[in-house]
Amino acid sequence: MDSLELVIFDLGGTTIRDSGQVPEALVSAMSAAGIEVSGEELQQARGASKREVIRHFVERRCPPSSAKIEEKTEEVFSAFRNNLAARYSHGGDQVIPGVEETFAWLRSRQVKIALNTGFDRFITTLILQATGWTPTTVQVVVCADDVTLGRPAPYLIFHAMENLGVTDVHQVAVVGDTVLDLLAGWNAGVRWNIGVWCGAHSREKLEQAPHTLLLPDIGALPGALAKLF
Repeated sequence: MDSLELVIFDLGGTTIRDSGQVPEALVSAMSAAGIEVSGEELQQARGASKREVIRHFVERRCPPSSAKIEEKTEEVFSAFRNNLAARYSHGGDQVIPGVEETFAWLRSRQVKIALNTGFDRFITTLILQATGWTPTTVQVVVCADDVTLGRPAPYLIFHAMENLGVTDVHQVAVVGDTVLDLLAGWNAGVRWNIGVWCGAHSREKLEQAPHTLLLPDIGALPGALAKLF
């Protein structure tokens, strides 16, 4: 697989099953601050930086004062992190079947593996601890607070490439379960922009975004890639 050097996977909903902890923690934190959001609004925001999502909803409610907006955003974001930590302490997310086998298949072919996520480093650490994965499971994990802008900006992807010394986007595949994942892959110009409908967004919704392949889950990835080489 000489022309595929790196595969970058989203975390929640793509490699790790989201059992509802994240949206529950987000709604709880915003509701406590007097900010109501609909389920559809949350669905549209899946895959985005959680701090950026909170800021978006705070801006709708607060007066146009940047200081006030930032203060409220950090207050709600802190509550969200605390809520999520409490939920994970009672049982974290589980690895989606087929993910670890796919990782092993890629490693056996000397393909580099990275994770990227709309979570910050604190939340990402909680999730990875819940999986039992070791630091060698993947080579790089890029979080929302590692970049200036989250999805659909391409910077999470570029940061993973930078960390692993990969310079050619035509040797990179991106895999995610949301429209924002696919838009980020499109904006990055990667050769393979792959959606999986095992997570937040349905196949029908993913079909509306730019993509190279759509698969039921990551377990189908080795077979799909094998047909391309």
